Amino acid sequence: MTDGATGPLLLGVRHHGPGSARAVRAALDAAAPAAVLIEGPPEGDALLPLAADERMRPPVALLAHAVDDPGRASFWPMAEFSPEWVAVRWALDHGAAVRFIDLPATHTLAMAGDPTWTDGEGEGADGGEADERRHGLRVDPIAVLAGTAGYDDPERWWEDVVEHRGTGAAPNGPPATGAHDPLAVFAQLADAMAALRETYGHGGHERDLVREAHMRLQIRAARKTHGDGIAVVCGAWHVPALTTRTTVTADRALLKGLPRVKTGITWVPWTHRRLARHSGYGAGIDSPGWYGHLFGAPDRPVERWLTKVAGLLRDEGRIVSSAHVIEAVRLAGTLAAMRGRPLAGLTETIDAVRAVMCDGSDVPLDLIRDRLIIGDALGEVPDTAPAVPLQRDLTRLQRTLRLKPEAMERDLDLDLRKETDAARSLLLHRLRLLGVGWGEPAAGRAGTGTFRESWRLRWEPELHVRVAEAGVWGTTVLAAATARAESDATSATALADVTSLAERCLLAGLSDALPVVMRALADRAALDADVGHLAQALPALARSLRYGDVRSTDTAALGGVATGLALRICVGLPPACTGLDADGAAEMRGHLDAVHSAIRLLPGPADAGTADAAGSGPQDVAGRWADALGRLAGRDTVPGVLRGRAARLLLDDGRLAEDEAARLMGLALSPGTPPAEAAAWIEGFVGGGGADPGGGMLLVHDERLLGLVDAWLTGVPAEAFTDVLPLLRRTFSAYEPGVRRTLGELVRRGPAVDGPARAEAAVPGFAAELDASRADAVLPLLRLLLGTEDTDDDELLGAGT
Repeated sequence: MTDGATGPLLLGVRHHGPGSARAVRAALDAAAPAAVLIEGPPEGDALLPLAADERMRPPVALLAHAVDDPGRASFWPMAEFSPEWVAVRWALDHGAAVRFIDLPATHTLAMAGDPTWTDGEGEGADGGEADERRHGLRVDPIAVLAGTAGYDDPERWWEDVVEHRGTGAAPNGPPATGAHDPLAVFAQLADAMAALRETYGHGGHERDLVREAHMRLQIRAARKTHGDGIAVVCGAWHVPALTTRTTVTADRALLKGLPRVKTGITWVPWTHRRLARHSGYGAGIDSPGWYGHLFGAPDRPVERWLTKVAGLLRDEGRIVSSAHVIEAVRLAGTLAAMRGRPLAGLTETIDAVRAVMCDGSDVPLDLIRDRLIIGDALGEVPDTAPAVPLQRDLTRLQRTLRLKPEAMERDLDLDLRKETDAARSLLLHRLRLLGVGWGEPAAGRAGTGTFRESWRLRWEPELHVRVAEAGVWGTTVLAAATARAESDATSATALADVTSLAERCLLAGLSDALPVVMRALADRAALDADVGHLAQALPALARSLRYGDVRSTDTAALGGVATGLALRICVGLPPACTGLDADGAAEMRGHLDAVHSAIRLLPGPADAGTADAAGSGPQDVAGRWADALGRLAGRDTVPGVLRGRAARLLLDDGRLAEDEAARLMGLALSPGTPPAEAAAWIEGFVGGGGADPGGGMLLVHDERLLGLVDAWLTGVPAEAFTDVLPLLRRTFSAYEPGVRRTLGELVRRGPAVDGPARAEAAVPGFAAELDASRADAVLPLLRLLLGTEDTDDDELLGAGT
């Protein structure tokens, strides 16, 4: 624990451990060192005084990033129960010097090819998956010690020997071991880690040798100023290396030639959810909410925890009484005694809650894990902390618009007719364009209208890195989004990308970027002759025109480009649909639906939703589109699914008479048409799904069309039926259950034969009584199945029944 008889006080800890945090506080109170040295990036020394600011609320993290490449970043998270945070606060409260002594971030960021990098205990700044890939299998010292002690769960062993120290004893049990000596646990851990280092060396953590050399040099420098009155708070894995006698020359040799990168560092808010993640930027703590409770509970932690659980369940409408809490406490204590644990841990409390409060169900436990065991705490950082200008502007906008970042996911509905909501929408769209995914559009009250938007918001800590990256585009959100849009417009190669960008610029209110985007759009549109590409590009432009009306944006130039694209599609569509295979036809059908919806939004002298074909001038996009669909519907070389779809779109718009639609269906379902092609026509004409939910209702209300489909289906040869069945099942399975049930009833009753029957039928167009002649059609098949060719009809029907 010390370097010789006299030396620095080495406090080996496990990061983010409440037991270690309490032990560190007790040891510092007992030793009262003049200086506290902490494992962490030395660049953060200037930021340490902010930890005493009353506006600083953990969990927080030190964020270091490369100035020229902000995406290369590392975090050092600290929760209220982190030993490092406790050491920092103790030093600031007691007037002791405090410094970070780990390898500077200027080296670690330069050495790391990606952001993921860990310390020796697997719970450092970012998580250890990438480091394992680089250096092979790594030793987990906690797992080795737990296995040596006979534990199959490292977390449970650590809780028993460290985390439950000072949290109180189990009911009627002895006090926690070692509670009288604040340094005992550190001496024991130091001895255990020394044995592990003798066996495993660096344990697969080669970079730790460099880090430990730097820490030894920093400890020597501190001893020159403060003598032996210093305490070092570091991962327990490093303690044996820090007590190893080495020369200054040897340590400096390990540090010689390390790469460097210019680095910026600041405090950023952190979340419990991020602490619970084992990869990326997480810290690998399975239960930060539970650990926070253990650290903050003054006494009786199990009783207080189960009271919290009961309160949560009551808030969710479950009946949980005081008797439930009392019984759960007893059961948790009994389980701990049976399992030989000094105090009921998280496992025992979960088992007790499941049995007593949840009636044996695991379903409520998911809520408890999410809200309490992990938790949704989000830290706060004072405004005086360093930040890139873009982050400061974003913080200002968040306050002005009353959009507070929250770790918990929440939905936000916006009415764009209101000034504040419109400004919120602009901010969220601009951030999305910058790659800062704070909010994602969600289905909600917005529906298909243009005056409402729904968003799903959640602030993740790594978004601070995204903001730092976006800072290269400008110092304000508006300037950065404008510059990013202009850059994307000039570098985009696909027409659909430029049209999508134009839509996003309108949504984000980037009027200064629109001229650049429009020039790029006009250039790409003039060069692209692929109908598929044009069809992919048009819907975004049409939506942009609609949003422009809501947001009072001048979209005249955009409307001209959109109209030009639509006219080119009308000309090129029929030849582009000729000779397509099944996959190509399916893709083109999606384009047909998208373009048809888009053309309805375009300006023009004629409305695409009316039957009037007036306005046949060159700019009559709706009329030109109807002509193109008419050519598709009557061209035999076009795949059936496209011919059927074209006919259906014309029928829905009132540009195709019902008699003509029935004639086209009759031709498509004629005996001379291959069954697979006829089935494809049916799929295109009455196919349901997201783009056309009303296909089934068309058959329900139109007797002739249903009769044509029914007659064709009953006439499909047996050898071809198995080929068309999957296509038909896909078509009709997309209908709502009620529609399918109604169609089944109509088919069972059979179509009406004469006019008067139609008026008397229970359902318009179908007879109320069974059609005997149609029923007799099953008799030959029954005779074949039963082998009774000579039996009369009455006996045969009796046998069949």
